[in-house]
Amino acid sequence: MIKTKTIDYMLRATWQAVSRMYNEEASKFDGSMAIGFALLSIDKEEGTPSSYISNRMGMEPTSLTRTLKTLEEKGLIIRKKNPDDGRGVLIYLTDLGKQMRGQSKATVLKFNEVVKQNISEEKLNHFMEVADVINDLITEKKIF
Repeated sequence: MIKTKTIDYMLRATWQAVSRMYNEEASKFDGSMAIGFALLSIDKEEGTPSSYISNRMGMEPTSLTRTLKTLEEKGLIIRKKNPDDGRGVLIYLTDLGKQMRGQSKATVLKFNEVVKQNISEEKLNHFMEVADVINDLITEKKIF
């Protein structure tokens, strides 16, 4: 029997491969893909509210709490009260956090560079358009 590759199968398989690749690279620096993406979601100088980080990463608050705890334990971030909103907390990168953020950024840029070298701009534009349509269909609940 020939296995049909459905759209969701291709998305899942591709994301799993990307995730595995990022985790393998991050493990060289005692990190993970989640840590790298979290670091990239934090402003280098101004600090960032945790709610912004969870929205940007598409994470549930519980998962983000675990990730932030790990970042704090590794000495990558510190938490400070938000001076504009006493109920809130801002997340700041430590010097080590800034260094690892730089490594994460370089890794993401390298991935994008290599993909762009191997896939035409036209095909990448089509890929982005297709991904946008799929996201819109899901967001607007037009599938289920």
